[in-house]
Amino acid sequence: MTTHLSWSRIQTVLLDMDGTLLDLHFDNHFWRELVPARYAERHGLPLDRARAEVAARTRSVEGTLAWYCLDYWSRELALDIATLKREIEHLIAVHPHVVEFLNALHVAGKRVVLVTNAHPRSLALKMEKTRLAGHFDAIVCAHDLGLVKEQPEFWPRLRQREPFEPATTLLVDDNLPILRAARAQGIAYLVSVLRPDSADPPKPPGEFPAIHDFSELSPAGRADELVEINSDM
Repeated sequence: MTTHLSWSRIQTVLLDMDGTLLDLHFDNHFWRELVPARYAERHGLPLDRARAEVAARTRSVEGTLAWYCLDYWSRELALDIATLKREIEHLIAVHPHVVEFLNALHVAGKRVVLVTNAHPRSLALKMEKTRLAGHFDAIVCAHDLGLVKEQPEFWPRLRQREPFEPATTLLVDDNLPILRAARAQGIAYLVSVLRPDSADPPKPPGEFPAIHDFSELSPAGRADELVEINSDM
């Protein structure tokens, strides 16, 4: 899919965190490897059974606030999830060209808002490790709104907290249900990410224009402010 992104029309840029600005490898390794291993130790289970149980529990609440809630998972799994994240904090990493993109947005005079489903303690850890917080005009955490981005009701609530005009707003996110929910709310510019996890191969192009990295999206040096996005592999 190819689309033309007119930077002259965009006033607000909404950015996801995990898988979009940050490498999803940290989160995938945490839930696929570290949590099952600690769950197996805690409950005296074979690792394969622990993996299956953790995967089944996470699937059952996917797309809800509980899925992203560290307190919920600490109770459910009898593990200190926030402390476990510290064990592999060295895996927290910023995707290529993100900082340059954020700097270019400010030079271009755009309002830049981080909008994340991450739990506040996970958000704090990642901002501490990446030092990206100063690049945003605002940071909105779904837990503060009581809804996640997959839910249609999230977007009107976000506009009450952080006013924006859907017709002049760009959202970049790696989650297709979130992009679909935003499209249903009239957000005009929607871009997906083809490689949220650097350890995985790129995803095939889908229903939204997509980028491999943020060098393809930056407004910097675009005299006509018009960016062509081609998500073909």
